[in-house]
Amino acid sequence: MNSSPSVARSVNEYFKTLSGDTLKKMQQVRQVIREAAPAAEEKISYAIPTFYLHGNLVHFAAFKNHIGFYPGSSGIQAFDKELTSYKRAAGSVQFPLSEPMPINLIKKIVRYRVKENMEAAKQKKKKIS
Repeated sequence: MNSSPSVARSVNEYFKTLSGDTLKKMQQVRQVIREAAPAAEEKISYAIPTFYLHGNLVHFAAFKNHIGFYPGSSGIQAFDKELTSYKRAAGSVQFPLSEPMPINLIKKIVRYRVKENMEAAKQKKKKIS
């Protein structure tokens, strides 16, 4: 992850700790998330950049050899076949810095998570009414 000894208080502050190809790729990921989820709010959660829309939407983080992307287990499961070439866990995937960022795939996953969070918010509102 970023080598800064202190936790960033904002996404911009987090990005200031990055450089070179890592910074460029993190900026690409940030931009594609902004485009796919324009209503989402940026914040730091779990000490990493997070987009929030009726709950956590996705997280992403810079590591020495990869960009970690965290769309939750549903985001990973929904795109299982498209993610087979990447190292992953239940709710995360690693995009190697040595390869181009899979921008279109990230965009699809974020759009999927937006729909999921919007539907969950709608259901929650119905229960309250």
